[in-house]
Amino acid sequence: MQKYRVAVVGAGAAGLLAAIRAADRGLSVVVIDKMSLPGRKLMITGKGRCNITNAAEIDEFIMQVFPDGRFLYPAFKKFFSYEIIGLLQECGVESVLERGGRYFPKTEKAADVVGALYKRALENGVKFIFNAKVNNVHYNNNEVSGLDYLAGGRSRTIDVSNVIICTGGKSYAATGSSGDGYIFAREAGHKIVNLFPVLVPLETKDMHASDMQGLTLKNINAKVLINGELKHEEFGDLLFTHFGLSGPVILTVSRSVVYALDKREEVEILIDFKPALDFDKLDARLMRDLNENGKKKIGNLFRKLLPQKAIPVFLNILNLDENKLANQISAVERKAIVQLLKNMSFTITRHRGFKEAVITAGGVCLTEINPKTMQSKLKKGLYFAGEVLNLDANTGGYNLQIAFSTGWLAADSI
Repeated sequence: MQKYRVAVVGAGAAGLLAAIRAADRGLSVVVIDKMSLPGRKLMITGKGRCNITNAAEIDEFIMQVFPDGRFLYPAFKKFFSYEIIGLLQECGVESVLERGGRYFPKTEKAADVVGALYKRALENGVKFIFNAKVNNVHYNNNEVSGLDYLAGGRSRTIDVSNVIICTGGKSYAATGSSGDGYIFAREAGHKIVNLFPVLVPLETKDMHASDMQGLTLKNINAKVLINGELKHEEFGDLLFTHFGLSGPVILTVSRSVVYALDKREEVEILIDFKPALDFDKLDARLMRDLNENGKKKIGNLFRKLLPQKAIPVFLNILNLDENKLANQISAVERKAIVQLLKNMSFTITRHRGFKEAVITAGGVCLTEINPKTMQSKLKKGLYFAGEVLNLDANTGGYNLQIAFSTGWLAADSI
């Protein structure tokens, strides 16, 4: 029977950091992953560029985390953005700071981050077992005593006293994060807080979004109205798709939308195409354009206000003939144009599923985990790190840092 001091289940961001730290401390470590390579989900983060972390200080960082970022204070004080940037630099991966405090590898290749961490773990003596599925964790008097895994059609047992569950959530299941960690947690007696896909695209009721499919808007403002009340507002980039809305600004507001839809509440998103101008200033600009270009067709004049792909949609909603001359536009029609530019409305009917969600909200209940160690309060020697926990954050490198920090702390606590 194989014997190790630490078994890490999952070779993603949390698992790699846990393995590196445990091996740094001289512990014998094995990492078991059901995929054929490490860091499969890490490879696709940041559209393949890997948004490593964020430059925000701890208190600001905490505010980006749900449902209770304060749980992460011990983990962040032990290992934070400065440390992961430094560790990667030691491994030969330089980082660059971009807009929004986002750190990316200088090479813009997530594969370089994965490769560096994997190499570091191997150099530290970590044993990796791929294409292997952990079936269960064994306990003796509420203490971890071993685990079983299936590989090559054979069931095998490991003698181990510490297991760190780093299996991720349920999003992007094709990368290996299919929810196994929640099964292990339940078998140990842990409560799993309701699971939802978040940082996820949204489906709309009408066809306006699909009519603009493929169009990306830069620097727009999005407002989320739930039962008619403003609940969330974000500034950023948006993408229209065949089913509705996506892009960074939509992913950020999606968390509040997902929970509202679960409660069967009415959700509406208002898009402001011209956030730099208030209603009166935009109205004055449009009035000037109409007066100065009286003989131009309104369809042509719209090119100064909108991307080409959006023009037919606006004309349809406003019930305007594209050949109508600018000097024929009434004051009522002008006000309607401004209103639509400032508040184009989309009724949200559904959110997309886990296959398209960046992360999973919900997970192992935080009150059952010691935040100073990441160890289970129910089973000695059982630890949880990363997305399997009931922690999720906005886009911008926050979620990866949660994985790095909790993985490091779990290993450091053994």
